[in-house]
Amino acid sequence: MNVFELRDDIVDEYARFVGSFVNPSTPDVAGRVSEHFESENLWPEPMLQLNPAFEPGKTIDQLVEEGILHEQCSRIFRVGKDKNAGGTVMRLHRHQEEAVRRAVTGANYVLTTGTGSGKSLAYIIPIVNHVLHNGTRRGIQAIVVYPMNALANSQHDELAKFLVPGFGEGNEPVSFAAYTGQEDQARREVLLRDPPDILLTNYVMLELILTRFREREFIGRSPALRFIVLDELHTYRGRQGSDVSMLVRRVRAAFNAHDSQCVGTSATLAGPGSYEEQQQKVSQVAGNIFGVPVSAEHVVGETVTSTTEELDLSEPAVREKLVREIGDYQAPASDSIDAPQTMEEYRANPLTNWIEWNFGLEREPESGRLRRRSARPIGGETGAARALADQTNIPEALCATVIRRHLLAGVKLFQITGQAAPFAFRLHQFISRGDTVYATPEPPGSRHVTVHGQQFVPGDRDRKLFPLLFCRECGQEYYPVHRLSRAGTALVEPRDPNDLSTDDHTRAGYLYISVVNPWPEGDEDILSRLPEEYLEPDGERRRVHKDRRKYVPQRLQVSPDGTIVQGGGTPGAYVDAPFRFCLNCGSSFNLRMRSDFSKLGSLATEGRSSATSVLSVAAVRRLRVQESLPREARKLLSFTDNRQDASLQTGHFNDFVQVGLLRGAVYSALARAAQEGLRHDAIVPAVFQALSLSSREYSQSPLAADELQDDAKRALRDVLGYFIYRDQERGWRLTAPNLEQVGLLKFDYVGLQSVTADESRWADCHEALRTAAPS
Repeated sequence: MNVFELRDDIVDEYARFVGSFVNPSTPDVAGRVSEHFESENLWPEPMLQLNPAFEPGKTIDQLVEEGILHEQCSRIFRVGKDKNAGGTVMRLHRHQEEAVRRAVTGANYVLTTGTGSGKSLAYIIPIVNHVLHNGTRRGIQAIVVYPMNALANSQHDELAKFLVPGFGEGNEPVSFAAYTGQEDQARREVLLRDPPDILLTNYVMLELILTRFREREFIGRSPALRFIVLDELHTYRGRQGSDVSMLVRRVRAAFNAHDSQCVGTSATLAGPGSYEEQQQKVSQVAGNIFGVPVSAEHVVGETVTSTTEELDLSEPAVREKLVREIGDYQAPASDSIDAPQTMEEYRANPLTNWIEWNFGLEREPESGRLRRRSARPIGGETGAARALADQTNIPEALCATVIRRHLLAGVKLFQITGQAAPFAFRLHQFISRGDTVYATPEPPGSRHVTVHGQQFVPGDRDRKLFPLLFCRECGQEYYPVHRLSRAGTALVEPRDPNDLSTDDHTRAGYLYISVVNPWPEGDEDILSRLPEEYLEPDGERRRVHKDRRKYVPQRLQVSPDGTIVQGGGTPGAYVDAPFRFCLNCGSSFNLRMRSDFSKLGSLATEGRSSATSVLSVAAVRRLRVQESLPREARKLLSFTDNRQDASLQTGHFNDFVQVGLLRGAVYSALARAAQEGLRHDAIVPAVFQALSLSSREYSQSPLAADELQDDAKRALRDVLGYFIYRDQERGWRLTAPNLEQVGLLKFDYVGLQSVTADESRWADCHEALRTAAPS
């Protein structure tokens, strides 16, 4: 699989989705928006990072021989165990070994290592070792707190891989259980009666254990609590960090575990500075959270190692060899890859060395200690391709292509040979919802337009920048403003679109400026631009209804700094909020619609849930066709930091899928009908047939009698009939407008052409109808 092409496809689809919400009608704004999307400001160059190799430590068996670990650990912690145990000897990373050695001394410690470095084993092995030495079934001996239930559940499965095989379920040498709030009542009762040795939970459930009367049985049955572990320690910041800090203190007091051992893990807790400075800082933070001292020497960092030699590009021969390896590439788009044919060739390739030392590793300036390099992009001003171009005098674009292809060559060799590449790599793609468009209140073409929020035009404080909103029907831009008077001067000031506050001195509204279709001055011209509901008969003429006169746009002229002037300013029109009708296209809205969100859009109106759904579907659709990936790998893992967000996204995604299935079935039904289309009484059966659902997919009793299945089918057809027409309702779903609005579906009416073409039907009607053309 080419992960770079996958990223480009996903970003392209998301760009089309985001770009569909705003279609500015004026060329200067439309051009600036297009430039904004093409520059990829909302989805910058992805950051690439290597998974480094870790310095090996001793095996579990060697630690057992030293007397560091219980002899049973040799049987438990093995690699590749099946249900009958077996497996091979497990070798720890050096930082894991260091953590285990600190743990057996009883010291509080923190492991600060990156993703994929085996942090969990750094506390699981000492906990299991402690239980083996002191005996099981003595109540809770270790509480491990995770910030997300997904992590707790994942760790539960990992524990099962070690503790169940070779012993059998129910006969584990160390008992363990998750207690996250997702258990049913029966499971809770079992755990309360017989607490496990290791309890995996979250801080909310740990709080409830201390406060709910029923859960306090855990405390009474657990006189031997030894370990309190906070996984992902860096997530506990601010008020939440204070809450968790107090919780840890209360846990020690409630369990009478004042001599308990506190352990923390974190991938990102360490800040800038040397390794020793980072240790000092982490020890202070961890001590504050745990309420007990954590010595700086007991802060364990990851111990990485290189798989290739460090290149000295100051040597001409080394540089020439690197240039030769990439010199055969003819052009950035060339498919002629002279890639290594074996993993041995790949490891020996100087480009492999260069990639590892530019994406994976670096030396700490103070000590020379090897450390993981921060992620960096391939392209761009700070990208690695520019550095390679500077070192080799090869064009930057070609260098970027060579880097990508060489990374993919390692993946391909792994798939062919089964041998591990020197490193694996990851892409980190950040996606922003963006800001909005800002412009000065000047005529289109001469105004300053930007997508970067600021108060004034850079270098010109006499030209003020206002945010722009766009009519969802025609794309005409509006300036959300507050109209007020200051020191006797009338002016308009930029307004947050969500701020509709109005008082005796300030009015919330919109400024309309158009050269192509300006708001008119003459009464008759104004009447022709107002919606019908604004007008009433006045003899042979029409006039504005008295209840609507206050909503008629007011002409004014405004200077670039927002001052309303009598002459010499930019002509425009002002209307009060809420937005009642578009001064350009005439689309009008019910007066009871107080929110303007459904009427006016901006660059940032796609919504977080919709954006997540679109990105998820785009990724999964492309993963499903990747034949080079095993089927179980063609999936998407999503993490969120709270249950409310997860629930919201789940409901939104279900709705997204339902709409997609329904519209797909409508399309399929219409495609079968071809040019003839479908009558209103035929659309529902046709869509039902297009869905091709089995009774198991919609019936609660799929094996019931045929007569009952017919009832279920009729019920489903009724539901489909409702949803088909509900989906066509205008404006209720902004992120997925109905198919007619976007030109994918056309409604026609039986007999309409005949009725409108029959002039005799209209002979006695009002002149407006009598003289109208059939169209």
